[in-house]
Amino acid sequence: MKSYKPGHHVGKGTYWDLSNGQRIDVEQEAILSGEASATYFRFPASMMLLAGPIIGLFYVIGLPFIGIATLATLATGTVVSGVLSLVGKSLSFGWRPREAYLSGKKKSKKEPK
Repeated sequence: MKSYKPGHHVGKGTYWDLSNGQRIDVEQEAILSGEASATYFRFPASMMLLAGPIIGLFYVIGLPFIGIATLATLATGTVVSGVLSLVGKSLSFGWRPREAYLSGKKKSKKEPK
């Protein structure tokens, strides 16, 4: 697999810039166009046909690991949330912002002797 830069004289084929996914189809001989930093690769059609099932195989193999990672992330988030909730409850100062105590705190009645 040979690499080509913009400005090279190339023959018939399909040329791919893997950095941005740009594809150039050349019907006859032509000069590649594009940015100076681009690098094109020529892939035969048979290689492109084989790439699909191989990429699919990697996806099928990786899918269980993706599921396990998702479950682990959800479980970790639930545990951390529960621990933070317990810590928040234990740091309570006995102050309840919804209660006003405008008439003062209730005083205990002393029984006359």
